[in-house]
Amino acid sequence: MKKKILILCCVLFPVFFVSCGKAKPSIYKKTKPLMDTLVTITVVSASEEEADKAIEKAFSVIGQFGNKINFFSDKSELSAINKNAGIAPVKVSDETMGVIERALFISEKSGGAFDPTIGPEIRLWDFYKKVRPEDAAIKKNLSLVNFRDIILDHSKSTVLLKRNGMMLDLGGIAKGYAADLALASLRQDKIAAGIVAAAGDIRAFGLKPDGTLWNIGIKNPRQKSEADELIARARLTNKAISTSGDYERYFMDNGRRFHHILDPKTGYPASQCRSVTVISDSGIFADGFSTAVFVSGPEKGMELVRQAGVDAVIIDKDGGIHTTPGIKGMVTFEDSH
Repeated sequence: MKKKILILCCVLFPVFFVSCGKAKPSIYKKTKPLMDTLVTITVVSASEEEADKAIEKAFSVIGQFGNKINFFSDKSELSAINKNAGIAPVKVSDETMGVIERALFISEKSGGAFDPTIGPEIRLWDFYKKVRPEDAAIKKNLSLVNFRDIILDHSKSTVLLKRNGMMLDLGGIAKGYAADLALASLRQDKIAAGIVAAAGDIRAFGLKPDGTLWNIGIKNPRQKSEADELIARARLTNKAISTSGDYERYFMDNGRRFHHILDPKTGYPASQCRSVTVISDSGIFADGFSTAVFVSGPEKGMELVRQAGVDAVIIDKDGGIHTTPGIKGMVTFEDSH
């Protein structure tokens, strides 16, 4: 259910020094395909060996979590929940329970603008093959979308979908949670600074070796040239940033843009925003609330981020830019905007 923002971390290739003293910290970076996207982990370390070990462990954490909540894998815990909808509760891991709990929190806060039971609608669309479902099919599946029909039993660590045919899809929140899990792993391995970027869901922590903040670009949703690629830049530490946009997975039909961020109340792509960037203390809230705000639209979305205590840059359907007061000092807009 997602999105991308461009990382401009000013990453340098590792520089090695031979001396009698302690090695200077350098930046190390690796990328792997995980969770149906490219995940890039950047760390600051005085040792290439330690950096590589920590990065590989963090990749493993992301991979294991991704396998548990894979919407398309018959072996995932998420698929087991969906197969047993209306039949029986399914025992799940702490990670799967954790991401569903937080998904429900965001669903409640947003009045259903974010809804992880959007699965029956998601499966009707194919944005790669430009498949637009029949209106009747979309309308029929709407009855299966209701986050309040997710039953959690914490004492038994089980999840139940009340009605047969319901389907969880955690694509709008899972990558943010994966970034949180990876960051926790890096910190356990004594990595004090770096970035975890799972497509458009990014966690930045600590500082670069020169003591400066991490520099992250926010993509222009209506880019016309390479020079117009970014609309803003964020300078961050110990924050998460996530962007939901209508420009990554979409197709045009009779002049209308059909994209992958669906409104749970209609089953059709939400139409009030071009992109929403949320900055939060956690990846999962940045990820989930960016989707919720995109669906809610600029007016309701601004009220939602205020209530949630997160910051946002909202670009509405006409290209208008709306920001929270907290954005000042963190985000700088390009001259053309």
